[in-house]
Amino acid sequence: MEFQPIASLLHESQHEKKVRVRGWVHRKRSSGGVAFIVIRDASGIIQVAVKKDRVSDESMRAAEEALMEAHVETEGIVQKDRRAPGGFEMRALDFRIRHSAKPFPISRDKSTEFLLDIRHLWIRSQQQTHVMKVKAQMLESIRLLFKKKGYFETTPPIIVSGACEGGSTLFTFDYFGKKAFLSQSAQLYLEALIYSLEKVYAITPSFRAEKSRTVRHLAEYWHVEGEEAYMDLDGLLKFEEELVTFVCHDLAKKSSEELRALGRDPAELLKVKTPFKRLRYNDAVELLREKGSHIKEGHDLGAEEERLLTEKEAQPIFVTHFPKKIKAFYMSEDPEDSKTVLCNDCLAPEGYGEIIGGSQREDDVKKLEARLRTEGQNPNNYEWYLDLRRYGSVPHSGFGLGAERLLRWIAKLEHIRDTVPFPRVINRSYP
Repeated sequence: MEFQPIASLLHESQHEKKVRVRGWVHRKRSSGGVAFIVIRDASGIIQVAVKKDRVSDESMRAAEEALMEAHVETEGIVQKDRRAPGGFEMRALDFRIRHSAKPFPISRDKSTEFLLDIRHLWIRSQQQTHVMKVKAQMLESIRLLFKKKGYFETTPPIIVSGACEGGSTLFTFDYFGKKAFLSQSAQLYLEALIYSLEKVYAITPSFRAEKSRTVRHLAEYWHVEGEEAYMDLDGLLKFEEELVTFVCHDLAKKSSEELRALGRDPAELLKVKTPFKRLRYNDAVELLREKGSHIKEGHDLGAEEERLLTEKEAQPIFVTHFPKKIKAFYMSEDPEDSKTVLCNDCLAPEGYGEIIGGSQREDDVKKLEARLRTEGQNPNNYEWYLDLRRYGSVPHSGFGLGAERLLRWIAKLEHIRDTVPFPRVINRSYP
């Protein structure tokens, strides 16, 4: 008899059927000659009742000796039981330990730092399992929307020779005797690819050497980035809101069980609709001051400002047309106001803050060179990028979405470190 996924047993059709499962001991209790052992596999959990008068002495001894996280195999009859997790129980006919376990350390200490120290074991927890399943489906949903819109997935480099978002947050290393950096963004390379493919995207790791100790910063995160030829800012906003809405709806349908376990009602995600509210930067500053903020004109929005703007919102909002002096050199100048650029930040509701940054890209090589000099950069270091404007430049736009930031909001997680199996933050690179 073949082993079956546990989730496949939790149905009326499996009542009274003889099955085999294997997995890890999730928890255990004993009572009057019966060992109740909850077993988990990748698909779910089921309670197994190992009763002395139904199994061999060897099976009963194995059930009594099995510790948490031991790997076990069992054969038995599926029974409906309202008291059991999931409403079904296996009544064991045979029970074996395939690999024993030592006393599991997490049972004695669940402090944040300890759980980070033994992250390799904590990722077995039900919470982390739910998060990783939602994340896998989220990335699949993102890819599906890109495919529907005619985008090509590409593979830009992680090792780069120049900055995209500012030199102060670059991780540097020796690259065969030369200085090189870990990528902050695939954007510049995606821009190069639009001249052949027109619509491109990438899902890659990005690295920011920001000395931030916040609930929404990682030093290494997964970056979803897209670029499209002939797209202006308005087209970009429509694409971003369509992407976020599509992902929310798709997850509400396909990951509803995991979302509920994490505290997110899928119905809330189904209420996300386009169009999203749009605020120009100046209007956002005015609104913030009404809410008691002391933000100064010309300053970028921080976590507190984003929280104030979104804490009572039910779905994401856009803030657009930021001052040119606080944004990157590649953003296109607003033709109606030379002090601002054609850009946007998409902010998640409920106080979660920025999840996407995007802009219409500057397609005039002379303006790009001037912006680089203004920012103290040497245009010679960007010759290859400037070449893109010298040979058939076209208007185009793009964005970068922080996968973990989107997931943090969707899954209603307190800290961004719980969106990745092994978080990399300012004080941690182990395990």
